[in-house]
Amino acid sequence: MTDLSGTGALVTGGGSGIGLACAARLAADGAVVTICGRTEERLRAAVARLGGKAAYVVADVTDEAEIAAAVGEAARRAPLRAVVASAGGSTSIGPIGRLDTAAWRATLELNATGTMLTIKHAAPAMARTGGGCVVVISSIAATRTHRWFGAYGVSKAAADHLVALAADELGGAGVRVNGVRAGLVRTEMVAGITDPGPVLDDYLECMPLARVGEPEDVAEAVRFLAGPESSWITGQLLNVDGGHHLRRGPDYSSLFEPAFGAAALRGLPPED
Repeated sequence: MTDLSGTGALVTGGGSGIGLACAARLAADGAVVTICGRTEERLRAAVARLGGKAAYVVADVTDEAEIAAAVGEAARRAPLRAVVASAGGSTSIGPIGRLDTAAWRATLELNATGTMLTIKHAAPAMARTGGGCVVVISSIAATRTHRWFGAYGVSKAAADHLVALAADELGGAGVRVNGVRAGLVRTEMVAGITDPGPVLDDYLECMPLARVGEPEDVAEAVRFLAGPESSWITGQLLNVDGGHHLRRGPDYSSLFEPAFGAAALRGLPPED
């Protein structure tokens, strides 16, 4: 791959997990990396782990002024040509009949609106440098139902459509937009799921390449999509999931049944 020296890169959610791995991969090839997230302590620790090869900005991607400022800082440090929209997560969980509406809205706001705001402010900055690429971190939950995952898969499906929409609209400005649908990756977000047990067993049964992914697996795909090697690729969503997308979503019944009851998992109303 080519050297990225002089390339400005912004990674949202860069303080841990997939985002931090992406920041490390881009920095390894010489990119001038800026990471952002909501927790300064985590960001400071991430920069230390990167050997000082990055800077950070505290920013919540759902706050338009804050993400605009983060984009501005990344563009100030070097011409912005790569943006990784990795900030995401979920507080929405459980059977549809039991979903908390506020958690549903917060999850949509983070995963869908936060991604939109990142692209909204990054695209003009990249256009001014002659173009670049946004890579959105999505999930196989966007295309394979993950029962009782609430707004998570819905919000990732929205992000997937945004990839296509933005790629179509922004190509004339030289801005490419692609996405990576990650499978089960060993991060804080899925702590416990990757421990031995029936849920992990089911995940592995659904994967032709039966192992848990590492953040670096995703980061390698992001590096390709973010760099000039993929200069004629846009509007694509690459599954990085050990082949999980070829089969079905995971079975979480052993985890959720004790919390919600078997009837709720079948869509039945609670007994009076």
